[in-house]
Amino acid sequence: MTRDKLFLLRPDFEDPAYPGQRFYCWHCALMEGVLVSFPELASRLDVQRIAWPRPRLEVVALLGEAHQVLPLLILAKGETSPHQTGTHEGIAFIDDKDKILAALSERHGFPAPHP
Repeated sequence: MTRDKLFLLRPDFEDPAYPGQRFYCWHCALMEGVLVSFPELASRLDVQRIAWPRPRLEVVALLGEAHQVLPLLILAKGETSPHQTGTHEGIAFIDDKDKILAALSERHGFPAPHP
């Protein structure tokens, strides 16, 4: 991977634990809002929106079964960040919304969230 890749859940999904209800991931919706607010900065990373059910094969292929929490920022090959929450076979990743926002500021020039 030559660029950072942000994985988000596609909105409007069902969870079998809550029959008859539709959902969105509010952490992913927050990321979507940041991306749409700064399209020129968002173009610096790859964004992939995937379906809610597990296994999330797109993520499993990169990080294995244990790291399927979204939103998820996978750093470009060979890159690291003080905000990263883990690594898998040499691939650094961030799976915490606040740390992803901090990394987007640090790595891609997005403004920081107001305290």
